[in-house]
Amino acid sequence: MTATLDVSTPPAARPAPKVGFVSLGCPKALTDSELILTRLHAEGYQTSKSYQGADLVIVNTCGFIDEAVQESLDAIGEALAANGRVLVTGCLGARQGEGGANLVRQMHPAVLAVTGPHATDEVMQAVHQHLPPPPHDPFLDLLPARPAAALVEGVGVKLTPRHYAYLKISEGCNHRCTFCIIPSLRGDLQSRPVGEVLGEARKLFEAGVKELLVVSQDTSAYGVDVQYRTGFWDGRPIKSKLFDLVRALGELARPHGAWVRLHYVYPYPHVDDILPLMADGLVLPYLDVPLQHSHPDVLKRMKRPASGERNLERIQRWRELCPELVLRSTFIAGFPGETEAEFEHLLGFVAQAQIDRAGCFAYSPVQGAAANELPGALPDAVRHERRARFMAAAEGVSTARLQRRVGATMQVLVDQAHSLGKKGGVGRTYADAPEIDGVVRLLPTQKASQSYRVGELVRARILAAEGHDLVGQLL
Repeated sequence: MTATLDVSTPPAARPAPKVGFVSLGCPKALTDSELILTRLHAEGYQTSKSYQGADLVIVNTCGFIDEAVQESLDAIGEALAANGRVLVTGCLGARQGEGGANLVRQMHPAVLAVTGPHATDEVMQAVHQHLPPPPHDPFLDLLPARPAAALVEGVGVKLTPRHYAYLKISEGCNHRCTFCIIPSLRGDLQSRPVGEVLGEARKLFEAGVKELLVVSQDTSAYGVDVQYRTGFWDGRPIKSKLFDLVRALGELARPHGAWVRLHYVYPYPHVDDILPLMADGLVLPYLDVPLQHSHPDVLKRMKRPASGERNLERIQRWRELCPELVLRSTFIAGFPGETEAEFEHLLGFVAQAQIDRAGCFAYSPVQGAAANELPGALPDAVRHERRARFMAAAEGVSTARLQRRVGATMQVLVDQAHSLGKKGGVGRTYADAPEIDGVVRLLPTQKASQSYRVGELVRARILAAEGHDLVGQLL
């Protein structure tokens, strides 16, 4: 039943409509969720922490791989069972092949609407149709927002903890990798204006953010679509190029003692220019590089960009420019046609490149991906066996590199604290991105004057390495 306003009730007496929200998928999808929630907040909607307390639920889905599709469908079903009024948005709605929107409606015909990703306007139109906003004085929109744990003035709602935030610098991707359907879900590359990106970053730092995580589908390609157009920042011209953007972000972060971390950086030659900025401490010496494989023939079948056959040479050059560099990457084992020799080449690459943090997927066909038509599909058992072998080799490299940290003094960003440190805490070094890398388990403090506070940067001596994590003592 469509919600309607009771015009007989004075506006001040009408309760604000409440919206429940589920956000699935990658950090890029999380930033889409933040935009939608910001618009909802600006129009007077409230959020609900439970399905039962919401007038309507929005599910932001992922549709990249089959497991993500099933997770999204399950989340939609759960929301429908608990609430009954559900809007669906995100990558699943734009998935081709079996038709993402059709699949959602086939599995869950009771959903109210289905949109694709990065579709804030369409989502808001659907919300207005099924849950009209409360009447409010437009003048109030000009006033400073009320303090809230998830609200950053001038930016909007953030779904991350107060001390770190994702900054999306572009949308979409120009590549056509055969295993990937992201361009069909999110379109071609669209870089945000450089002044707009830096303006958001400044507001986040001023709001107390201590770690800014730069994300996109292809961070290295920033500005390509606008031919590196010159923008303006603080009255000064600045090019829409990755180097100029990263340098400016580092300069904004420095007075706040904050970190800037780069994700989804393809190994193009111009990335070399950023390494001196890392060596100088302007941005974190950390790169999340989606390499996917090492063998030239596999990379060609994947249609990977950036001269992948020279990746080892490029990584070695990066480490020369910045010895403290930490590398994270993801790989695919068992890609169609992958021979045992090609897989052994990948194992050798991980050891030679000394990848600090590596993840691996057993290749899985994705509906609509060109790789489905490639010959030489491998049996499930072979794909999963190779993934297991890869992870064993990668963990050996990671463990050995972590052991080198024992005895060192490192800066740690505190993510969790218990009783001001009396029971210890949890944090991360520059080598660890939130939720995907390891942590530092901080031992209880020894002195009354010592404490751990969430969002604080502290110095700790590393006492041990345990698995993917470190153990540290506050200095």
